[in-house]
Amino acid sequence: MFICGIIEPDNHVCFMLEIGQKAPDFTLLDQVGEKHSLKDYLGKWVLFYAYPKDLTPGCTKEACGFRDVYKSLETANIQILGISADSVKRHEKFASTFSLPFPLLSDPEKEVLKLYGVIGLKKFMGREFEGISRYSFLIDPKGTIAKIYTSVKPAVHAAEVLVDVAQMSKA
Repeated sequence: MFICGIIEPDNHVCFMLEIGQKAPDFTLLDQVGEKHSLKDYLGKWVLFYAYPKDLTPGCTKEACGFRDVYKSLETANIQILGISADSVKRHEKFASTFSLPFPLLSDPEKEVLKLYGVIGLKKFMGREFEGISRYSFLIDPKGTIAKIYTSVKPAVHAAEVLVDVAQMSKA
């Protein structure tokens, strides 16, 4: 699957992230200033989900969906890692407002977001702008991309991930 991103304005680049490929590693700060690297989660399933902005309706619905089934996610050995370009401080407000029990990673320079190809041109009310697409990457316990979600529905995404991991764990 090709996922396109923007390196600089007017410089569009397509990244090729595929199922079966090793997920690119990163290190970012979460809402309390703690560092997280993807390699820290080897041995667990990881859902690395990108979202546009804290405290917005769709992003809140998606995050709260993960919160509401968090115990089931833990039981299934799934670590949730949310990422956006919002600051650590804004992530802290989002996490505390909605009691989110998982890390929200801050990427204000958009380096990891670009690495994963979730930055692209979006249109709203006839205006084009650079924005974050709501994509998720399910990474298996060996650090390999097991599934890429490009048509995320915030209200049902958490349940979808639980079903997918259950099916993949049986195989």
